[in-house]
Amino acid sequence: MPKKETIGVVVSNKMNKTVIVIETKPTAHKKYGKIVSKTNRYYVDDPNNECKVGDKVQIEETRPLSKNKRWKIIQLMEQ
Repeated sequence: MPKKETIGVVVSNKMNKTVIVIETKPTAHKKYGKIVSKTNRYYVDDPNNECKVGDKVQIEETRPLSKNKRWKIIQLMEQ
């Protein structure tokens, strides 16, 4: 099974070696068809503490690193 990859924006870097990344994607409402934005929050491993709030990053799913961390940073796309 291939690993999942996604792109998101860092919204918090207050933890040591961990950042919170939000992925926003538009989806249609099941009944009414209106486009609604859905967001997913991911706890991401940042071993060098290099990410700042607002950075655009590419992340990849990995083995569980802690209770909530299951993603790691592949690439820092925009600062």
